[in-house]
Amino acid sequence: MEIIELAVSEIRKNPYQPRQTFDEEKLKDLAASIKVHGVMQPVTVRKAVKGYTLVAGERRLRATELAELKTIPAIITDMTDREMMELAIIENLQREDLGPLEEAESYKQLMHSAKLTQDDLSKRLGKSRSYIANMLRLLTLPAKVKKLINNGKLTGAHGRTLLALKDPLLMEEVAEQAVKDSMSVRKLEAHVKTFKSKKRIKKSTKKLRFLESYENQLKDHFGTNVEIKKVKQRGLIQLEFTSKEEFKRILSMLQQK
Repeated sequence: MEIIELAVSEIRKNPYQPRQTFDEEKLKDLAASIKVHGVMQPVTVRKAVKGYTLVAGERRLRATELAELKTIPAIITDMTDREMMELAIIENLQREDLGPLEEAESYKQLMHSAKLTQDDLSKRLGKSRSYIANMLRLLTLPAKVKKLINNGKLTGAHGRTLLALKDPLLMEEVAEQAVKDSMSVRKLEAHVKTFKSKKRIKKSTKKLRFLESYENQLKDHFGTNVEIKKVKQRGLIQLEFTSKEEFKRILSMLQQK
């Protein structure tokens, strides 16, 4: 397998890369090492219409750019989009510092690209089906809770505990309290149990009557199910779509001035 030097400027990032965040300090350390010793392991690329597309080795490419080197050793491979996606995902899953949400997104993408069930995936990766299922559940968390996990303020175990609350706004509220009070997972579990009474949850998210008329108006306007929730001074409007076409139709209506 031939290793050649490619111009860094000719390589574009892998569009199937599931990894969203890279530790800046570790990238700086790697860049410093590359300045002294060079890139020890070549990246893998695929020939594109113009230049090359990165298949594997994004940390090395980013660190090389940070080190301000003009070229990087590379291996050119011939892969389909599906093979490229799978390799990028599996490479990330093998990393020790992969975040819980990045790991969950990798499972989701691999299942979609390879048309695998959770059982298939568990056998392929040597992980239990329940582990895969619990990780995938993290993707249903509200955006603010995901951000707290990505920033390292909460763990994946905290996220799974919060899912028992069901209501997105309540999850966000309790998540913020967990960060503020530096709750361990065990303490958070105990706190979440205080919301086990359905009446209490319903009381905190009870819909005000005046919102019902607006909800009905939005349902008629968008032609889909709409739900309005209110907790304290914050609210959430959810619009349902069941297909890509319906999503585009609703998005087009929202963008109209």
